[in-house]
Amino acid sequence: QVQLVESGGGLVQPGGSLRLSCAASGGIFSTLAIGWYRQAPGKQREWVAHITPDAHTNYVASVKGRFTITRDNAQKTVYLQMNNLLAEDTAVYYCSQGDARGNLYRPNYWGQGTQVAVSS
Repeated sequence: QVQLVESGGGLVQPGGSLRLSCAASGGIFSTLAIGWYRQAPGKQREWVAHITPDAHTNYVASVKGRFTITRDNAQKTVYLQMNNLLAEDTAVYYCSQGDARGNLYRPNYWGQGTQVAVSS
């Protein structure tokens, strides 16, 4: 039911920053838990962060302190601000609508993905 569209990916140098957006339509946005995942070439899809309807956030250890997930209910958009990017952050990033319970997140629906490349 929920449609998700990611944007904001691109090529950045190590140490640079990028802000990804996940725009949602359908459903009642303020009630949705939204997560970010990433998939590097040859790797399985990895959970990165999620944000609950009450704006509680969780992050994978490797991005904690560098990435920030936020939501703007008026814009029906979730953002992933990525700072101090590393080469290992290179991946296709996907947003999802899912179910959050504490630190646990289960994705249900996916966007199409946006490519992030960190390279000098």
